Amino acid sequence: MTLSRRDFMTVTGCAVAFSGLAALPAHASLVDEQIKAFTGGAEIGQGGIELDAPEIAENGNTVPINVSAPGAASIMLLASGNPVPSVATFNFGPLSGARAGSTRIRLIKTQDVVAIAKMEDGTFKMTQATVKVTIGGCGG
Repeated sequence: MTLSRRDFMTVTGCAVAFSGLAALPAHASLVDEQIKAFTGGAEIGQGGIELDAPEIAENGNTVPINVSAPGAASIMLLASGNPVPSVATFNFGPLSGARAGSTRIRLIKTQDVVAIAKMEDGTFKMTQATVKVTIGGCGG
């Protein structure tokens, strides 16, 4: 059997496309892995943390995010639909005045932004907000 250049390119192109598709559903598991690493598998409660994110972002390149949690030792931000979901982790010392942080993040598409706070008593609190992106920021 002879394999022409055109057949080789077709087979190679299909293999590359299918290998890329196989990696797409991994985003959710990456978020779960990072949450588990941050919390150590502890139970996560709701409330006690405020996440301010726009409902609609006209441009995914710069999406402003504000998060605050009174009594938090650290706060982790995740973007569930990005190839690398970890956005930022804010750590607070005992003399920190406000337990809050703000940043601008890049979002590839419409997705949930998740904030998890580790409180000073060792408990964890979580909240999330869906941000609709009209123009993708990560190459979209």
